[in-house]
Amino acid sequence: MAGKFSRPESMTDKTTHYCPGCGHGIIHRVMCEVIDELGIREKTVAVAPVGCAVLAYDYWNFDAIEAAHGRTPALATGIKRVLPDRVVFTYQGDGDLAAIGTAEIIHAGNRGEDLSVFFVNNGVYGMTGGQMAPTTLIGQTTSTSQFTRRPDKEGYPLKILEMMALLPGVVYLERTSIHSPAEVLKTRAAIKRSFETQLAGKGFSMVEILSPCPTYWGMDPARSMERIREKVIQQYPLGVVKNN
Repeated sequence: MAGKFSRPESMTDKTTHYCPGCGHGIIHRVMCEVIDELGIREKTVAVAPVGCAVLAYDYWNFDAIEAAHGRTPALATGIKRVLPDRVVFTYQGDGDLAAIGTAEIIHAGNRGEDLSVFFVNNGVYGMTGGQMAPTTLIGQTTSTSQFTRRPDKEGYPLKILEMMALLPGVVYLERTSIHSPAEVLKTRAAIKRSFETQLAGKGFSMVEILSPCPTYWGMDPARSMERIREKVIQQYPLGVVKNN
């Protein structure tokens, strides 16, 4: 008989607040599976910022704290330096990490802080109304780019991992997706690799996860997953960007 499906110990029994088809729930699930597998639940500390994942700690059965918008890496740095035996990670959206928190993430990486960063990229500001984000694609319509994103007006999408790869303190960077079961498994493996990097004391690591936002992409969940495969990956190629 097949093994019984069960909730990870690191995950609470809560009703989700996320929109139908949102990728955060999938990412929460595989993250908790990895934490259980590594046996680190009792020493894990998560830092979640303002954004769609502002209530992420409702779903995690381990210590978590909320940071001011964009200041997630700074708070995580303080926790890790005071409690170096803890496994500290940040869980950030593209608005938090790639806009208001750009300075924090770059300097945390440049210092080689021994942190794991999980960067959920859905290309829009989801919590506040679907505004254009730093990672919004060229030609994409948002509530603040009604004529679509245009290079000559709004600039180009930021490739955060490729930028971070230039910093000596950054040791592991990988971009994954959750648009198919196979890619979810790759995401799970990358999350595990990031935690293992921290457990080995090697330094800063980040996993960027391409995720759908059906609500503000204006399409159903199935079509949102197809859009990642057809369009988003063309701008943000999957795979390991850096591994020292």
